[in-house]
Amino acid sequence: RQAQAVCIPAIHLHMTAATMQVSQKDFEKAQEQLKLLKKDPGNETKLKLYALFKQATEGPCNSPKPGMLDFVKKAKWDAWNSLGNLSQDNARQKYTELVSSLVSAESAVQKEDASPEEGRHDGYETIIVTTKNNITKIMFNRPDRKNAINHKMYREIIKALEEAGKDDSTVAVITGNGDYYSSGNDLNNFTNIQPGEMKKMASDGAVLLKEFVGCFIDFPKPLIAVVNGPAIGICVTVLGLCDIVYASDRATFHSPFSQLGQSPEGCSSYLFPKIMGLAKASEMLLFNKKLTAEEACARGLVTEVFPDRTFQKEVWGRLEAYASLPKNSLALSKQLLRSTEKEKLHEVNSKECEVLKERWLSDECINAIVSFFQKKSKL
Repeated sequence: RQAQAVCIPAIHLHMTAATMQVSQKDFEKAQEQLKLLKKDPGNETKLKLYALFKQATEGPCNSPKPGMLDFVKKAKWDAWNSLGNLSQDNARQKYTELVSSLVSAESAVQKEDASPEEGRHDGYETIIVTTKNNITKIMFNRPDRKNAINHKMYREIIKALEEAGKDDSTVAVITGNGDYYSSGNDLNNFTNIQPGEMKKMASDGAVLLKEFVGCFIDFPKPLIAVVNGPAIGICVTVLGLCDIVYASDRATFHSPFSQLGQSPEGCSSYLFPKIMGLAKASEMLLFNKKLTAEEACARGLVTEVFPDRTFQKEVWGRLEAYASLPKNSLALSKQLLRSTEKEKLHEVNSKECEVLKERWLSDECINAIVSFFQKKSKL
């Protein structure tokens, strides 16, 4: 028994040393695997990887805190500092596990791509576009970013709407992948911009937004929004340009423009008062009121609300029935319903984008966005 008691610690120490050695080897392998990833894992994940790498190689955060306007360096510093006194061994382990999960996820996607879904359209990275049973479905596909819309996603949605307007489908549907419908404009669109580039950013952004909203105004077929979860900002405002809006009972609708020093878009400054009345529209567009699905339905923004557990089954059953109706009849009827308003909507869209361009260049807007990122970093 005494001999056994002496041997056990020796074996334990030997195994611990071997584990540490393998961990270092895996850590180095993970760094190489990360370089081979084809898909951008998103800013949040990249910040985690950066922080874990720094913690694993240098220990707890030891650099001075950057200034509040240096968004990128401050975000990196916050991520590293948030790890506190996490040991270097544990940081290596977490880094390796995170890279492994990214590699596995990408491998799964590649397998899916090898046998693509029926009717899937090629050439998209931030959305999934499919056509099946006379329905073209445009699905926001940045679930790790709550389907926030970056510049690339704006352009891909524009392209998808233009193609869907010309293809053989009867109706088009917009929905989200994951828990969110969309968290709206990706505020990272406003970061990494040098002071001398602000005017160009605002001008280019206004042009892109005007084109984006214009595609909704001009879409020739019935356009249906299937709101599977929370919706924020631009993805709420363009709902007024959709012909039908179906929502899960877990969906919410929020347009926090004044909170971010901005102003309404998507023709909401004109359509929301028409849909829900001036006082109710003002609650949303001026004072940032978030609506539940039931409240949005009562105000006329949402057509019908379904229990989340049966949402997909009930909605898609209806959509397939709609898609079996005569295509040309539906398109001509929509044009009659919308034609008298089209010129007015384009006028409103232009005006909203001009005002937004001015807001984006204002100190008030810049300070509001800085404040937003500061609060987010503390969560």
